[in-house]
Amino acid sequence: MCGLAGELRFDGTVADVATLQRMTGCLERRGPDGSGTWARGPVALGHRRLSIIDLSVNGAQPMVDPHLGLTVVFNGIIYNYKQLRAELQAAGHRFFSTSDSEVVLKAYAEWGTAFVDRFLGMFAVAVFEHRTGRLVLARDRLGIKPLYVDQRGDRIRFASTLPALLAGGGVDTSIDRVALAHYMTFHSVVPAPRTILTGVRKLPPATVRVVEPDGASRDTVYWTPEFTRDPDRRGWTARDWEEALLDKLRVAVDRRMVADVPVGVLLSGGIDSSLVVALLAEAGQTGLSTFSIGFESAGGESGDEFEYSSLVAERFGTDHHRIRIDSARLLPAVDATVAAMSEPMVSHDCVAFYLLGEEVSQHVKVVQSGQGADEVLGGYDWYPPLSGVPRDGAVEAYSRVFFDRPWAAMGSVLEPEWMVADDAPTAFIAEQFGRHGAETSVDAALRNDTTIMLVDDPVKRVDNMTMAWGLEARVPFLDHELVELAGRIPPELKLADGGKGVLKRAARGIVPDEVIDRTKGYFPVPAIRQLEGPYLERVREALTDPAAKRRGLFRPDAVEAMLADPNATRTTLGSNALWQLALLEMWLQKMEDVGR
Repeated sequence: MCGLAGELRFDGTVADVATLQRMTGCLERRGPDGSGTWARGPVALGHRRLSIIDLSVNGAQPMVDPHLGLTVVFNGIIYNYKQLRAELQAAGHRFFSTSDSEVVLKAYAEWGTAFVDRFLGMFAVAVFEHRTGRLVLARDRLGIKPLYVDQRGDRIRFASTLPALLAGGGVDTSIDRVALAHYMTFHSVVPAPRTILTGVRKLPPATVRVVEPDGASRDTVYWTPEFTRDPDRRGWTARDWEEALLDKLRVAVDRRMVADVPVGVLLSGGIDSSLVVALLAEAGQTGLSTFSIGFESAGGESGDEFEYSSLVAERFGTDHHRIRIDSARLLPAVDATVAAMSEPMVSHDCVAFYLLGEEVSQHVKVVQSGQGADEVLGGYDWYPPLSGVPRDGAVEAYSRVFFDRPWAAMGSVLEPEWMVADDAPTAFIAEQFGRHGAETSVDAALRNDTTIMLVDDPVKRVDNMTMAWGLEARVPFLDHELVELAGRIPPELKLADGGKGVLKRAARGIVPDEVIDRTKGYFPVPAIRQLEGPYLERVREALTDPAAKRRGLFRPDAVEAMLADPNATRTTLGSNALWQLALLEMWLQKMEDVGR
């Protein structure tokens, strides 16, 4: 788990090592344990290391194999690296380290761009072929590890974070109007390949990109989950699905214990993380460190879920850490959290994850998290309204329950010059829902949320906020084999019992009933959900800053009305609309500082 960066020139000039060092310097917090650079003619690769597998210098990157004529930089973890290593050794490859990074390198030598099909894990990879001058970029199936790209006629640059590209300079930082429409509509999600900045793109998940020395490139999508019923499982009972799901989760949780350092668990007190803890205990794991966070209550909302996390910790005998955040730490953390974002993300629990990452990183380097279960298994309240909706009405139904605001209302917030001519977000959802491989409206929504929304909101949130403290977060519910199984589960089993019914019933008898039967909770940060006092003033400052006025994204009358009654205007999903506007401005202002 690390940060990577690189540049490949197409114009015959030598790669700029000083630029690369600025980029890798921006990644230091992702990889505090070491750094390295490698340059040859038109290419330069950089790396910041967080030592998890093979803690010796043999595992350092960039990793060069002169015999094979390859150099690799790699961010992530390949859970089956030991099995692949044995297979590669049998094929004649000789290893100089015990790292998964070298397995990635040798796997490319053996299988070419099909190497990704062999990997069980989360990863962003860049491989450079010395002989051909070809660059290969790859990203894991669920997009858990990020990879940002800035390509123009004379060169391509890439990095684990968007700010690292800005630190390299020369980025077109104008705002992408289509991306802005997505941000304002799709709950801050800007689907790949776009970002809010015109000059920066994301390599989509499950994609291998081959970049030739002249800049020509081609993409291959190597994995697409099916959300249809499997004829071979047509006779399965509800209990069959529950047992199959539990078996997949057991495997996924066990895989994510692979490390040369201790692995903990982020224990929120919800069913997802509680089940992870329970299955680890069932497998005989002892001395497990678990971590929960809580804030002061505000606006009538509780700021912690310690009651449930403590119950689980006591039941399974974990070394539990209840982290209570004093309110004095919360306000300064807002700006630090925004600075840690690769893209603007409105979810108020970004701040919670940031502060949790700070505390947890003092104890362990690796944690498992329950992130992703709601998207994969139908845990959110916008899925039941889609049940029974004909496929040809799915787009309208999904837009009504998920979009932050209807397209017709966008002009009341954005200034006219920032509006795109057509309803791009609805067109995007229509395209996604129209693809083959989703049987019902619920299937279409779950596929969209698993492969797109999840990638560019919850998963990105966890990666950004934990890696800001050199903490690796692993997500067993996004094991791609589990996701494939979940896609086949009949929607009615997922929607049962108020959502995630198949998981709740599978967990019965393993997780305490109190956790299963409780009202669904969210990562609580009441002071941000209910803007007042210094938090409201920080929002006001961002939206009235001279930079915000020069940019002119939002209608002054809309901003003034929201500031006058800051907690009245909510998006469809209940987020504070004023915070959504202010967060974007705060992020843009932070990025201006990075790019200077």
